[in-house]
Order: sequence, then C-alpha cells, then structure tokens
Amino acid sequence: MLENLTDRLGSALRNLRGMGRISEENIAESLQEVRKALLGADVQFRVARDFIERVKEKSLGQDVIKSVTPGQQIVKIIHDELAALLGEGTTQFTDKKPLRVLMLGLQGSGKTTFTAKLAKHLAKKGYRPAVIACDVYRPAAIDQLETLARQVGVDFYGERDSKDVPAIGRRGWEWAKAQGCDAILFDTAGRLQIDSPLIDEVKRLRDAVLPDEVLLVGDAALGQEAVNVAKTFHEAVPLTGIVLTKIDGDTRGGAALSMKAVTHVPIKFLGTGEKVEDLEVFHPDRLASRILGMGDVVSLVEKAQETIDEDEALRMADKMQRADFNFEDFLTQMRAMRKMGSLGSIMKMIPGMGKMQVGEKEEKRLKHSEALIQSMTPKERRNPNILNGSRRARIARGAGLEIKELNALIKQFAQMKNMMRMMKGAKGKKMMKQMQKKGGLPGGGDFPGGLPGGLGL
Repeated sequence: MLENLTDRLGSALRNLRGMGRISEENIAESLQEVRKALLGADVQFRVARDFIERVKEKSLGQDVIKSVTPGQQIVKIIHDELAALLGEGTTQFTDKKPLRVLMLGLQGSGKTTFTAKLAKHLAKKGYRPAVIACDVYRPAAIDQLETLARQVGVDFYGERDSKDVPAIGRRGWEWAKAQGCDAILFDTAGRLQIDSPLIDEVKRLRDAVLPDEVLLVGDAALGQEAVNVAKTFHEAVPLTGIVLTKIDGDTRGGAALSMKAVTHVPIKFLGTGEKVEDLEVFHPDRLASRILGMGDVVSLVEKAQETIDEDEALRMADKMQRADFNFEDFLTQMRAMRKMGSLGSIMKMIPGMGKMQVGEKEEKRLKHSEALIQSMTPKERRNPNILNGSRRARIARGAGLEIKELNALIKQFAQMKNMMRMMKGAKGKKMMKQMQKKGGLPGGGDFPGGLPGGLGL
C-alpha cells in the first residue's frame, strides 16, 4: 500500500531523524526532500506546498521535548499534519436507518465491487442491505452485481429491459422497502471520462432516490486525474465521502492526499484488494502511520479480533508455550491468517516490517505449505516424527510439489519447535520481553502465540 510514497518519504525522514538541532536553514533543506517525495508520488503541487509550509511553521515555532531528538519531533509533526490533511479524527459513516447510498465514479474505478463490499460491511453492523443495479450500459454489469450480492448474502434488484435509470432507482428503492431492507445501495454507470450525459443522469438519479450518502469511488492509482474527477463530481452532485479503491496496487499514492485536500470531502473507506472482505474503514491517523512506515498495529489487532476465535487463540498460545505444536495447529494458524488478508497487507501493518518484500513468491510458498500439510494423514500431522522417506514422497506427490519443498517445510517446523522449547521457563520469558521491546517479535503482545502463520517468513 502506497509503497512509492512511503519509500520516497523514508529517505527524507531518515535525514530528519538524525538532526541534532533545528534551524531555519537545515529545516528548509530537509523539507525540500519531503516536498520532492510528495510531488514524485503525484500529490498536487499546491497541496504539497501548503503541507510543507505548515510543517515548517510548526517545527520552527515549537520547543523541543527533552525526551526526543529535534529530528524525531519534526517527524511527529509530519505525521500529525499528514493525519490532518487526510481528515482529522476517525471518519464516521452514517448509522441512520433506513439508509440510502449512491455510488459515483468513472468506469473501471471499482464501483460494483465496492457496492458489494459495503453491503457486506453494513450487514455486519446489523443492517439488512439491498443493492440496486443502475448501470444499464456496461455489458454484464447487472449480472456482476447480482453474482456479488448472492456471494455476500444480500438482496438484489435489477431491470434488464429498461434504460430509465432514475425510474429503476426509484422502483428498486420501493421494492427494497417492501422487502424490509434498511440499507439501499445504488450502483451507477461510469464513463471513461466525465461527460454531460453522465452528470445529467446521476443528478436525475439523485433527485429520484434522495440519498443520505453520496460516495465517489475513485481509483487510487489515477494520481492527478483523480483530483479533477473528484472536483467535477463534487461540483455537480455534492459528495458526502470518498472511497479509494485499488489502494493495494497503488504505486504513487498522491490521490489519497490530494482528493481530500482539494474537495474538503472526507475519505470514508479504503478498498485494499479484490475480495469482498478487502474493505477498511478509513482512519487518517492510521494511514499516516503506514505512509511513514510506522505500521498500523491497531488495525491489525482489529482484523485479528474479527477473524480469529478467542478460545482457539488461547488454546494455540498454551500449546506453543508448552512447545506442543503440530502441523494441524500450523494449518489452523495459516487459515486464520489468510482470513485477515494477504500476507503483504499484514506485514505493512507491523511496525518495522513495512519494507519486507512480500509478493507472489511468498504468497505462493504459503499456499504450497498448506497443500503439503493437507496431503498428510491426521496421524502424520499430529506426529511429524514418523515422516520417513516413503511418506514424504507420497505427501509431495499428493500436493503436486517437489519433495525438497516438503523437506524445507519440515526443517522450518522443527526449528520453530526448538525455539519454543528455548522460550519455556523464566529465561525464555525474559528473552521474549527483550525481543518485544526491541521490536524483533512480529505481533508482540497483541496476538496470543505471535503472528499466525509466521513460519518461513
């Protein structure tokens, strides 16, 4: 997420952290690098300029706290200004019932997928959502929304023989009310670029359904163009919020900073992947921390709480403390971690692990490990010591993989068990505390037993 912006800011912040004193001259020199990083990540020129001026003013006008270095204090100021630029405090989504939400955006921005994601999110909050297909131009758009609605378990309404979008929206709204739905989401058509017919249609649809929330679904990778799109839509149909999609594949990240600053419309959600689960409520302070490479432990813990059974986690922690851990337990951990999202997205949330290269190779290795364990018999999973040559050959064949991959997995597993044995007792607890203080233990005290699926990473 936002790797380009994070990498560019990283080198500038390293220079700042080492600063022993603050003067107008060295502040200006260091902040020039921050400004270049912002511009290189497609942050709009005026937004970058104003941001640097605010940081400079606060840095020079503030006494240095004794417990931190001057450079560290400036980094803190940059973090706070980033959070303010993105939107101060936690951005709240309305909780009224009944709720009507209108989605706007260009073609390909991810409106239909986001509509399903939001429906799933609202269902967890106690709503009964319905999605209304108002994109009557894109081939298979109605079918796509119907399929996604079925996948997330929400009501669907669409008309395949009508092109009257406002009428479809109104009839869909009336139908959903009759079904007892209290969150009605309208998926609209997009264009490759904004034109008069598109704007006219969304205005008429808005007047027909009177939405409580009007969300612009914007592709985070559009950069400067995303700002123009946001301004145009906002001037035509006043927005209540922005959704940044494809944030996981964004190479620059300037859209996240610029869209909020130029439109003064809050960012409310982040789309972090293609799956219907890949949706995050937007927290400006947390995204600021991620951009600056500081991780996001709070979001990581929240994801764990949503996906990991507490009793199971405590049972697993007890087994690991007793060094009584087998391949069945490891398989359980891997599955729990996969529910939390991709390996790369999890690493980005762990302080100090943001630069760890986790791509297709690592994700593939994790899938291979799961396949190998599933090829074992229950007896072999519970007692890896019986895995002789013939058993290993059979397991590798069953998983469709080479035996060397199985041998590597077994070796890593044995190393982890040895480490668990070393951690038993008072000496081990002392070592664990020291590692946590130094940030060398992924997951720290927030996860019983550490980070799920941590083998081989």
